[in-house]
Amino acid sequence: MLDQLPEIELEDRGSKGRYLLRGPDGAEAEMTFTKIGEHQIIIDHTEVPDAFRGQGAGLRLVTRAVEDARAAGKKIIPLCPFANAQFHRHPEWADVLKQ
Repeated sequence: MLDQLPEIELEDRGSKGRYLLRGPDGAEAEMTFTKIGEHQIIIDHTEVPDAFRGQGAGLRLVTRAVEDARAAGKKIIPLCPFANAQFHRHPEWADVLKQ
């Protein structure tokens, strides 16, 4: 069962980056971010193709960003409507939410 859930990849391109899930058919679910200084990131876009719908792919991407931000002592500004909605549903993430 676990082999159906691909690993989340992190592509870091300096000031920008993305978290990525690749499907077996080549589909990609992604969440892009922009770094603001050393201590903040903006989640600016989440895109989940139909191949990933209903599998929690978007939530997995945001959760990974939260875990990484927490580990690095960073704050997240969720400008993406999907990510923003997830922060409202997960009050336990308040420690990484930029107020």
